[in-house]
Amino acid sequence: MKTPDTAVHAPHVPLTDYYQTEQDRQAYLRRIFDNTAVDYDRIESMLAFGTGTGYRRDALVRAGLKKDMKVLDVGVGTGLVAAQECMITGDPALVTGIDPSPGMMAAGKLPKTMLLMEGRAESLPFPDNHFDFLSMGYALRHISDLSVAFVEFERVLKPGGRLCILEITRPQSGFGRWLLKSYMRGVIPLLTRFVSRKKDTATIWRYFWDSIEACVPPEKVIVTLNAAGLAQVKRHLVAGVFSEYQAIKTGQPD
Repeated sequence: MKTPDTAVHAPHVPLTDYYQTEQDRQAYLRRIFDNTAVDYDRIESMLAFGTGTGYRRDALVRAGLKKDMKVLDVGVGTGLVAAQECMITGDPALVTGIDPSPGMMAAGKLPKTMLLMEGRAESLPFPDNHFDFLSMGYALRHISDLSVAFVEFERVLKPGGRLCILEITRPQSGFGRWLLKSYMRGVIPLLTRFVSRKKDTATIWRYFWDSIEACVPPEKVIVTLNAAGLAQVKRHLVAGVFSEYQAIKTGQPD
Protein backbone atom coordinates (compact mmCIF):
# COMPACT_ATOMS: atom_id res chain seq x y z
CA MET A 1 0.00 0.00 0.00
CA LYS A 2 1.43 3.37 -1.01
CA THR A 3 1.96 5.93 1.77
CA PRO A 4 0.08 9.19 1.03
CA ASP A 5 2.40 12.05 0.12
CA THR A 6 1.36 14.35 2.96
CA ALA A 7 3.40 15.84 5.78
CA VAL A 8 2.83 14.58 9.31
CA HIS A 9 2.64 16.19 12.72
CA ALA A 10 2.88 13.81 15.71
CA PRO A 11 5.46 11.06 15.05
CA HIS A 12 3.08 8.46 16.50
CA VAL A 13 -0.28 8.12 18.22
CA PRO A 14 -0.37 8.60 22.02
CA LEU A 15 1.09 5.57 23.79
CA THR A 16 -1.53 5.20 26.50
CA ASP A 17 0.41 2.63 28.53
CA TYR A 18 2.61 5.61 29.52
CA TYR A 19 0.47 8.77 29.15
CA GLN A 20 -3.13 9.41 28.15
CA THR A 21 -3.08 12.27 25.67
CA GLU A 22 -0.69 14.04 23.32
CA GLN A 23 -0.80 16.98 25.73
CA ASP A 24 0.51 14.74 28.53
CA ARG A 25 3.47 13.50 26.50
CA GLN A 26 5.88 16.38 27.09
CA ALA A 27 5.53 16.21 30.87
CA TYR A 28 5.89 12.43 30.86
CA LEU A 29 9.02 12.47 28.72
CA ARG A 30 10.68 15.23 30.70
CA ARG A 31 10.05 13.38 33.96
CA ILE A 32 11.28 10.00 32.79
CA PHE A 33 14.35 11.39 30.99
CA ASP A 34 15.31 13.51 34.01
CA ASN A 35 14.79 10.51 36.33
CA THR A 36 16.86 8.06 34.29
CA ALA A 37 19.63 10.34 33.02
CA VAL A 38 22.31 8.89 35.30
CA ASP A 39 21.77 5.45 33.75
CA TYR A 40 21.36 6.45 30.12
CA ASP A 41 24.92 6.17 28.77
CA ARG A 42 25.56 2.89 30.59
CA ILE A 43 22.42 1.25 29.21
CA GLU A 44 22.90 2.75 25.74
CA SER A 45 26.34 1.14 25.54
CA MET A 46 24.65 -2.24 26.16
CA LEU A 47 22.24 -1.61 23.31
CA ALA A 48 24.86 -0.18 20.94
CA PHE A 49 25.05 -2.86 18.30
CA GLY A 50 26.02 -0.40 15.59
CA THR A 51 25.04 2.82 17.38
CA GLY A 52 28.34 3.38 19.15
CA THR A 53 30.93 6.10 18.84
CA GLY A 54 32.28 4.99 15.48
CA TYR A 55 28.85 4.74 13.88
CA ARG A 56 27.75 8.19 15.05
CA ARG A 57 30.98 9.73 13.77
CA ASP A 58 30.68 8.02 10.38
CA ALA A 59 27.04 9.08 10.02
CA LEU A 60 27.86 12.72 10.70
CA VAL A 61 30.68 12.67 8.16
CA ARG A 62 28.39 11.00 5.60
CA ALA A 63 25.92 13.86 6.11
CA GLY A 64 28.62 16.45 5.39
CA LEU A 65 29.91 17.59 8.78
CA LYS A 66 33.38 19.12 8.48
CA LYS A 67 35.98 21.01 10.45
CA ASP A 68 35.08 24.56 11.53
CA MET A 69 31.33 24.17 10.90
CA LYS A 70 28.92 25.82 13.36
CA VAL A 71 26.65 23.04 14.67
CA LEU A 72 23.33 22.67 16.49
CA ASP A 73 22.50 19.29 18.05
CA VAL A 74 18.76 19.09 18.79
CA GLY A 75 17.78 16.67 21.54
CA VAL A 76 21.38 16.60 22.68
CA GLY A 77 20.61 14.44 25.74
CA THR A 78 23.83 13.31 27.40
CA GLY A 79 25.81 14.41 24.35
CA LEU A 80 26.69 11.17 22.58
CA VAL A 81 26.28 12.74 19.14
CA ALA A 82 27.56 16.17 20.20
CA ALA A 83 30.80 14.67 21.53
CA GLN A 84 31.62 13.46 18.03
CA GLU A 85 30.71 16.84 16.58
CA CYS A 86 33.12 18.57 18.95
CA MET A 87 35.92 16.39 17.62
CA ILE A 88 35.00 16.64 13.93
CA THR A 89 34.63 20.45 13.97
CA GLY A 90 37.85 20.78 15.96
CA ASP A 91 36.37 23.29 18.43
CA PRO A 92 33.67 22.48 21.04
CA ALA A 93 32.74 26.18 21.14
CA LEU A 94 31.29 25.75 17.64
CA VAL A 95 28.77 23.17 18.91
CA THR A 96 25.50 24.03 20.65
CA GLY A 97 23.20 21.45 22.21
CA ILE A 98 19.53 21.94 23.07
CA ASP A 99 17.23 19.58 24.98
CA PRO A 100 14.02 19.79 27.05
CA SER A 101 15.57 17.60 29.78
CA PRO A 102 18.03 19.42 32.06
CA GLY A 103 18.71 16.13 33.81
CA MET A 104 20.02 14.53 30.63
CA MET A 105 22.28 17.45 29.83
CA ALA A 106 23.63 17.51 33.40
CA ALA A 107 24.51 13.81 33.16
CA GLY A 108 26.68 14.31 30.07
CA LYS A 109 30.45 14.68 30.02
CA LEU A 110 30.94 17.30 27.33
CA PRO A 111 33.66 19.97 26.98
CA LYS A 112 32.97 23.04 29.10
CA THR A 113 33.30 25.34 26.09
CA MET A 114 30.31 23.70 24.38
CA LEU A 115 27.03 25.57 24.92
CA LEU A 116 24.04 23.66 26.34
CA MET A 117 20.53 25.15 26.43
CA GLU A 118 17.13 23.96 27.61
CA GLY A 119 14.59 24.10 24.79
CA ARG A 120 12.43 22.24 22.29
CA ALA A 121 12.80 21.40 18.62
CA GLU A 122 9.52 23.14 17.76
CA SER A 123 10.73 26.52 19.01
CA LEU A 124 14.48 26.98 18.58
CA PRO A 125 15.84 30.13 20.30
CA PHE A 126 18.21 31.07 17.49
CA PRO A 127 18.13 33.57 14.61
CA ASP A 128 17.54 32.63 10.98
CA ASN A 129 20.46 31.31 8.92
CA HIS A 130 22.65 30.66 11.96
CA PHE A 131 24.13 27.13 11.70
CA ASP A 132 26.14 25.25 9.07
CA PHE A 133 24.98 21.84 10.30
CA LEU A 134 22.04 20.58 12.37
CA SER A 135 21.78 17.12 13.87
CA MET A 136 19.27 15.16 15.91
CA GLY A 137 20.17 11.77 17.33
CA TYR A 138 17.37 9.32 18.17
CA ALA A 139 14.94 12.02 19.29
CA LEU A 140 12.59 12.20 16.30
CA ARG A 141 10.10 9.93 18.10
CA HIS A 142 9.96 12.30 21.07
CA ILE A 143 8.99 15.47 19.16
CA SER A 144 5.39 16.68 19.46
CA ASP A 145 5.11 18.07 15.91
CA LEU A 146 7.50 17.01 13.17
CA SER A 147 6.18 19.54 10.66
CA VAL A 148 6.79 22.48 13.00
CA ALA A 149 10.20 21.16 14.09
CA PHE A 150 11.43 20.60 10.53
CA VAL A 151 10.41 24.13 9.53
CA GLU A 152 12.46 25.37 12.49
CA PHE A 153 15.41 23.24 11.37
CA GLU A 154 15.25 24.79 7.91
CA ARG A 155 14.94 28.29 9.37
CA VAL A 156 18.05 28.17 11.57
CA LEU A 157 20.27 26.53 8.95
CA LYS A 158 22.34 28.78 6.73
CA PRO A 159 21.82 28.49 2.96
CA GLY A 160 23.78 25.41 1.96
CA GLY A 161 23.63 24.11 5.54
CA ARG A 162 23.25 20.40 6.11
CA LEU A 163 20.86 18.28 8.19
CA CYS A 164 21.42 14.85 9.74
CA ILE A 165 18.72 13.02 11.70
CA LEU A 166 19.64 9.64 13.18
CA GLU A 167 16.85 7.29 14.17
CA ILE A 168 16.13 3.63 14.85
CA THR A 169 13.52 2.37 12.38
CA ARG A 170 11.23 -0.62 12.77
CA PRO A 171 12.70 -3.51 10.75
CA GLN A 172 10.77 -4.55 7.65
CA SER A 173 10.84 -8.28 8.29
CA GLY A 174 8.69 -9.96 10.92
CA PHE A 175 11.70 -11.78 12.33
CA GLY A 176 13.71 -8.55 12.53
CA ARG A 177 10.88 -6.82 14.39
CA TRP A 178 10.56 -9.74 16.80
CA LEU A 179 14.30 -9.78 17.44
CA LEU A 180 14.61 -6.05 18.10
CA LYS A 181 11.42 -5.97 20.18
CA SER A 182 12.61 -8.88 22.31
CA TYR A 183 15.93 -7.19 22.89
CA MET A 184 14.64 -3.71 23.69
CA ARG A 185 11.47 -4.69 25.54
CA GLY A 186 12.77 -7.82 27.24
CA VAL A 187 16.53 -8.26 27.46
CA ILE A 188 17.56 -4.63 28.10
CA PRO A 189 14.92 -3.98 30.82
CA LEU A 190 15.98 -7.24 32.49
CA LEU A 191 19.65 -6.24 32.45
CA THR A 192 18.83 -2.81 33.90
CA ARG A 193 17.80 -4.51 37.14
CA PHE A 194 21.46 -5.30 37.73
CA VAL A 195 23.18 -2.13 36.51
CA SER A 196 20.72 0.77 36.84
CA ARG A 197 20.29 3.16 39.74
CA LYS A 198 16.76 4.30 38.89
CA LYS A 199 13.58 2.21 38.79
CA ASP A 200 12.27 4.04 35.69
CA THR A 201 15.23 2.92 33.57
CA ALA A 202 13.59 -0.37 32.57
CA THR A 203 10.42 1.52 31.65
CA ILE A 204 12.14 3.99 29.36
CA TRP A 205 13.72 1.25 27.28
CA ARG A 206 10.35 -0.49 26.87
CA TYR A 207 8.96 2.90 25.88
CA PHE A 208 11.71 3.31 23.29
CA TRP A 209 10.64 0.14 21.50
CA ASP A 210 6.95 1.03 21.67
CA SER A 211 7.67 4.44 20.13
CA ILE A 212 9.81 2.82 17.39
CA GLU A 213 7.03 0.36 16.60
CA ALA A 214 4.38 3.10 16.45
CA CYS A 215 6.47 5.71 14.60
CA VAL A 216 5.44 6.99 11.19
CA PRO A 217 7.30 5.23 8.34
CA PRO A 218 10.47 6.68 6.81
CA GLU A 219 8.56 7.75 3.70
CA LYS A 220 6.47 10.09 5.84
CA VAL A 221 9.57 11.58 7.47
CA ILE A 222 11.05 12.28 4.01
CA VAL A 223 7.81 13.89 2.79
CA THR A 224 7.67 16.09 5.88
CA LEU A 225 11.30 17.21 5.47
CA ASN A 226 10.58 18.12 1.85
CA ALA A 227 7.44 20.01 2.89
CA ALA A 228 9.57 22.08 5.30
CA GLY A 229 11.52 23.43 2.33
CA LEU A 230 14.63 21.27 2.64
CA ALA A 231 16.27 19.90 -0.51
CA GLN A 232 18.12 16.75 -1.56
CA VAL A 233 16.30 14.81 1.17
CA LYS A 234 17.37 11.18 1.33
CA ARG A 235 17.63 8.27 3.74
CA HIS A 236 20.71 6.14 4.25
CA LEU A 237 19.91 2.82 5.95
CA VAL A 238 22.42 0.78 7.95
CA ALA A 239 21.80 -2.82 9.06
CA GLY A 240 18.11 -2.51 8.20
CA VAL A 241 17.49 -0.57 11.42
CA PHE A 242 19.52 2.64 11.58
CA SER A 243 18.09 5.43 9.43
CA GLU A 244 20.13 8.51 8.57
CA TYR A 245 17.96 11.27 7.11
CA GLN A 246 20.06 13.79 5.21
CA ALA A 247 19.07 17.10 3.65
CA ILE A 248 20.41 20.50 2.57
CA LYS A 249 18.96 23.99 2.88
CA THR A 250 18.67 25.58 -0.54
CA GLY A 251 20.72 28.63 -1.47
CA GLN A 252 24.40 29.41 -1.62
CA PRO A 253 26.54 29.51 1.56
CA ASP A 254 28.16 32.82 2.50
